[in-house]
Amino acid sequence: MSIHDRLRAHGITLPKAAAPVASYVPVVVDGHTAYVSGQLPFVDGKLVTGKLGDSVTLEQGQQAARACGLMILAQLEAAGLLERVSHMVKLGGFVASTPDFTDQPKVANGASDLMVEVFGEAGKHARSAVGVPVLPLDAAVEVDAIVALKA
Repeated sequence: MSIHDRLRAHGITLPKAAAPVASYVPVVVDGHTAYVSGQLPFVDGKLVTGKLGDSVTLEQGQQAARACGLMILAQLEAAGLLERVSHMVKLGGFVASTPDFTDQPKVANGASDLMVEVFGEAGKHARSAVGVPVLPLDAAVEVDAIVALKA
């Protein structure tokens, strides 16, 4: 089953790949590895902003992380790489949160679970989930990725 077939089977529609907001490119390929720049969460066309532990609930944070994961897939699609994904190597999850919020791993599960949903076993990956005081544009979550590509 192709990745596009899997997306359809799961009822997943990819968003339009977002343009960079600064001086970088969305995806860089080195050999058989794609590095996807940090992606911000857009839900229903609106950036999810705020901090976990304050104005953003755990469930909203997980939804935001999933939206970041969808944008990672959209960037791979825009670069013509989505069908070449061999497996997800690593996700980096950055969660804007208050000092007492400690559920960053649960938030990042929103993106991690999406990758397993879409790629199956090939979606399992290493990961970091880090709490930060602020993210670009006051985003609640940002996720980047390292992806192995088929030859």
